[in-house]
Amino acid sequence: MQRILSVVLGLTLATGLTAGCTKQRVQAEKAIARTLISDEQEEDLGKQVKQELETKEKIKYVQDPSIVDYVRTLSSPVLRQATKDRPGVKWKINVIDDPKMVNAFATPGGYLYVYTGLILAADTEAELVGVMAHEAGHVVGRHSARAMVNQMGIQTVTAAALGQNPSAVGQIAAQLVGGGTMLAHGRSEEIEADEYGARYSSGAGYDPRGLITFFEKLQKQQGDTPGFMKWLSTHPANKDRIANIQKIISQNNLRGKNNAPGGLPAIKQKLGGK
Repeated sequence: MQRILSVVLGLTLATGLTAGCTKQRVQAEKAIARTLISDEQEEDLGKQVKQELETKEKIKYVQDPSIVDYVRTLSSPVLRQATKDRPGVKWKINVIDDPKMVNAFATPGGYLYVYTGLILAADTEAELVGVMAHEAGHVVGRHSARAMVNQMGIQTVTAAALGQNPSAVGQIAAQLVGGGTMLAHGRSEEIEADEYGARYSSGAGYDPRGLITFFEKLQKQQGDTPGFMKWLSTHPANKDRIANIQKIISQNNLRGKNNAPGGLPAIKQKLGGK
């Protein structure tokens, strides 16, 4: 394993230095994650993190099946788009009951977590779909696995995937719940996830500008609502990034008619929102 790692890292470094650009570096990092961490290992990691979130971090899931089914139904056409880019991922959607946390995150293996605070903050289904599509993009791009390798090292991550390092899994879970940086993504990863998100939203029939309007809303409200800061702290929505999403939509002629509240108001009412 160590010898393979040395060879892959050497090729990656050479590629990055020769190309001298972010895109080449991202592609090289993907090659590392794909070569050293299998889909099965990512699935095992995601499963262990989920167990840790439930047993140690005591996260509370929404129990109302109508709310959970609503979120999963919304995500279904998005995940069909994502599966085209990364076949074999067994997507799992979980809704966490925390109205003060405006957040969503994804872990290796296709585990997507949506906080009720995010649902309450959205005004249209396109906004909610846009965020979930963005998070699906992180899974497709293997961003979480790459972040783990970068921060913890390949040996620690592979040991955790094999169930041989429970402390590492616990650290990951604690960081996620605490809004930490264990799975925080860099600028290039966020831009890539934005592109995936816009494409998947459009392919699912939703207005790809939903992610833009959600970003803009968070920027305006973060000063008054502390919970909004959690999502912005790991997903910085600056003007350049918003402009880049608009550029992606325009260049790829992305379209999507659905930009209505749909069934969202009824779900928000069930959650106690206005």
